[in-house]
Amino acid sequence: MIDPKKLAARFPGDFLFGVATAAFQIEGASKTDGRKPSIWDAFSNMPGRVFNRDNGDIACDHYNRLDADLDLIKDMGVEAYRFSIAWPRIIPEGVGRINELGLDFYDRLVDGCKARGIKTYATLYHWDLPLALMGDGGWTARSTSYAFQRYAKVVMARLGDRLDAVATFNEPWCSVWLSHLYGVHAPGERNMEAALHAMHYTNLAHGLAVEAIRHVTPNVPVGLVLNAHSVVAGSDSGEDKAAAGRAFDFHNGAFFDPVFKGQYPESLVSALGDRMPVIEEGDLAVISQKLDWWGLNYYTPMRVLDEPSEGAEFPATRPAPFVNPEKTDIGWEIFPSAMTDLVTELYARYDLPELYITENGAAYNMEVVDGEVDDQPRLDYYAHHLSAAADLVRDGYPLKGYFAWSLMDNFEWAEGYRMRFGLVHVDYDTQIRTVKKSGKWYRELAALFPSGNHKSA
Repeated sequence: MIDPKKLAARFPGDFLFGVATAAFQIEGASKTDGRKPSIWDAFSNMPGRVFNRDNGDIACDHYNRLDADLDLIKDMGVEAYRFSIAWPRIIPEGVGRINELGLDFYDRLVDGCKARGIKTYATLYHWDLPLALMGDGGWTARSTSYAFQRYAKVVMARLGDRLDAVATFNEPWCSVWLSHLYGVHAPGERNMEAALHAMHYTNLAHGLAVEAIRHVTPNVPVGLVLNAHSVVAGSDSGEDKAAAGRAFDFHNGAFFDPVFKGQYPESLVSALGDRMPVIEEGDLAVISQKLDWWGLNYYTPMRVLDEPSEGAEFPATRPAPFVNPEKTDIGWEIFPSAMTDLVTELYARYDLPELYITENGAAYNMEVVDGEVDDQPRLDYYAHHLSAAADLVRDGYPLKGYFAWSLMDNFEWAEGYRMRFGLVHVDYDTQIRTVKKSGKWYRELAALFPSGNHKSA
């Protein structure tokens, strides 16, 4: 086991350690205090979409256990909490009436963090689009971008004075490709045209929200959280290397290029441009406003081979075999150095601001035995990935903090409750929380910060 003190010595004393959650995954109370359904409430209730037809009606019951859960975060020794705000609680129909009771809940959350000395890192969108907006087409409609801008304005006017940072979106790759092209996440579309519309209108919504945030709360650092893919060619052949290039443009460039370069990748536009929505004058200038920070969510590399069959749709790739046979319980390859390589490549390609690793963690499904959860593989995963993060700091990259995913076991989207990512075990029948072995280790590490060790990298 890596000694937390030895690992801590590799980070500057003002490095931020935190934990992360998302509203739909933990809050429950899906019909309480004026909240209306999101696309995930609908998706969860459709047979065959989510494992076991699990849903978010109760989840971790965080809505009703807020103070106890904030005490838990305080006890974890971390300095910061990354959480998301549920749009359907704030503006239940997506447009129209503002729900004060929803804002009250996040008031209590933010004030509760402040009272406990915990910094607040809010995310405005973590996939729970108000279901009513699907009547207009959801993310495939330009109008949703403007609805999101208004929502951002409402949230920041109420909470912005007490937020340490805000992100517009969490992982647009998921809410665009996974949700509109691969059909795995809500709303479950499998249509390239729909996905391309969702891509542009999500990017536009991000830019419009940045404007709103800067207008209402100019002092709050604003960023975007991206699950950038570490794309690795499955062989050294020219075909597979070209496939990796296309995959990079499709999976990363679709979001990084418009936000950080003010354009879409040439390969994507030449292959799919005729199916994209109209990009109106000024859209790309709105999307590419400078950010104060960005967040990387990293779990596993993406290995690809060329897909040679005629008519294969861009990016025309297929999965390549894993290099490391070790994988987590969700089936993801463990490869910490890919995170370091990915950050190195992204900073070489783009002019990027300060970085936080906003999610990193592992699914292992150990249960409580005699009051303990021995999840050594998760502890090892954290130790090795934090070591990779320390390499980035050493090499001079502006990495300022790390948020473990997740504070506690929760609703793991299409996997329902069968996959556990938490540092804290949740018994869904009793809602009892048990800090796992990995959680105790992380607490020991986080408790060493902030320290006087402000050495430069």
